[in-house]
Amino acid sequence: MAQTASWRSARRPYFGKLFWWGLAFAGVLVWSAVQAAGGRALVNPAGWPLAWQFFKAALNPDFSPEFLLLVWDASLITLSFAVCGSFFSVLLGAVGGVLASEVWWRSVWGAEAGAARRLPWLGVRALLAAPRAAHEVVWGLFFVNVLGLVPLSAILAIAIPFGAITAKVFSEILDEMPRGPMLALLNSGVSPFKALLYGLLPQALPNLLSYVFYRFECAIRAAAVLGLIGAGGLGYQVFLSLQSLRYEQMWTLFLALFLLSGVTDWWSGLVRRRLGGSNRLELNLRQPGGRRTATGETEPVVKFSLLGGLALVLFSFWYLHPDFGQLLSPQSARLLWELLRASFPLDLGAGQLAELLNLAGQTLAMSILALTLASVGGFALSFLASRRGSGSVDAGERSRWRAGISLAARGVLLVARAIPAPVWALVFLFVLFPGILPGALALGVYTLGVLGRLMAEVVENLDDRPLRALRAQGATEGQVFLYGVLPGVSPSFLAYSLYRWEVCLRATVIVGLVGAGGLGRLLNEQLSSFDYPAVGATLLVFLLLTLGVDLVSAAVRCALR
Repeated sequence: MAQTASWRSARRPYFGKLFWWGLAFAGVLVWSAVQAAGGRALVNPAGWPLAWQFFKAALNPDFSPEFLLLVWDASLITLSFAVCGSFFSVLLGAVGGVLASEVWWRSVWGAEAGAARRLPWLGVRALLAAPRAAHEVVWGLFFVNVLGLVPLSAILAIAIPFGAITAKVFSEILDEMPRGPMLALLNSGVSPFKALLYGLLPQALPNLLSYVFYRFECAIRAAAVLGLIGAGGLGYQVFLSLQSLRYEQMWTLFLALFLLSGVTDWWSGLVRRRLGGSNRLELNLRQPGGRRTATGETEPVVKFSLLGGLALVLFSFWYLHPDFGQLLSPQSARLLWELLRASFPLDLGAGQLAELLNLAGQTLAMSILALTLASVGGFALSFLASRRGSGSVDAGERSRWRAGISLAARGVLLVARAIPAPVWALVFLFVLFPGILPGALALGVYTLGVLGRLMAEVVENLDDRPLRALRAQGATEGQVFLYGVLPGVSPSFLAYSLYRWEVCLRATVIVGLVGAGGLGRLLNEQLSSFDYPAVGATLLVFLLLTLGVDLVSAAVRCALR
């Protein structure tokens, strides 16, 4: 009996929460594949010549002086949108992050606060859920209707959802910090704000700054995507060139996006390493080890970057000249009131609701297929893109061919994430009929670029000690990878995939707007016909779907801890 009990105890972890979550995901993945197939033809053979023309144009981009001047101006507009939007998102995130953190409310009300006193904390977190559930393109369409096609519309479209996301991450970073210094200050009679400022913030500052630079990378891509709604910049010029089938001009614009994203990626990584952050995006898995490289000698690099960032903020506001007075103008108030009045009551009739539920299922299937493609591809490319290869070889042992492979893999990931997801969707629509599949492939390729880069950093920052111990025991490189590397990177890989799932679901809107299917396609039709009650109902269903995915993702991440 003792042996049987011991055997059951040893077997129990294999059938824990993660096992059942994995089993559920396998079933949902099969359902998603069936939804994408749909029992109809998927491939459009007549589109192959157009796809060939598109990729062939990459060998002959348009470098005429007139067009390069246009690309330069569009690049500055995209950069300025990202900088201004990031600036306001950090301000919103800082205030919202403190108010959404549990540690702040515990310091105000005390550790034994009752359920009634927890209501403000829960209310702030609920208030931040709605803005981040809607994609920045949806926010952009809202502000275009109220303010018009002005720079302020694009800035606010980035600032509001990114501010809510930043607040959520900031609150989690603050809650994960050791609270000893802050409690000591509180017990000495210091006010909660000063205790947070001097006891908790200095510990969290490196992770907070690291995330700010990561969010700026995301803002560059968001600013390009906002060209879909006519906001200007590189994305807008890409869609103009695509509509006129000038593929050579498109590739010139893509090169500008590659350069802008690459420089931002390099700058972000440099600052993050000097701050001692192990990854661009910390998901607080509480894993021991990890590489810390911050020293006093590297502080000037961080200071120079902060001063350069401040100069960039000043330049961006000067270049765009946003008119903040429009927010308080009578015309904006009138248009906002008319828009809200036209949106209610929401169209939730039986027929409309049935269509919404059907398309919500398609949207969910699209996001799951995209996430699976990005996760599998990111897993494979992360080891190639990492400077450490498989993670079982020290950086000093890399050969030149290893460095070349790493550089090529990083280039592939850069191209995948620099080209906006709607452009990938239009490329796939050359050779595929409209539906879930082209949208899933477009989001999968785009997400692969982001996810693969995050995973590569996990491999680079993997703790060496277990790997050295295995090699000292005589393990082969394959065994070191199987028993040392995979267990070390798998929790972070899974956590990053779950985080990107939420992002993927929101991004289904933008590929749907170009005809890839799901709720995004319906939303595009409703906006084109100015059917605002139906638009409101679609956004409500999309919000509920996003919150559901958020809850599932949070539950799985909790099972990882």
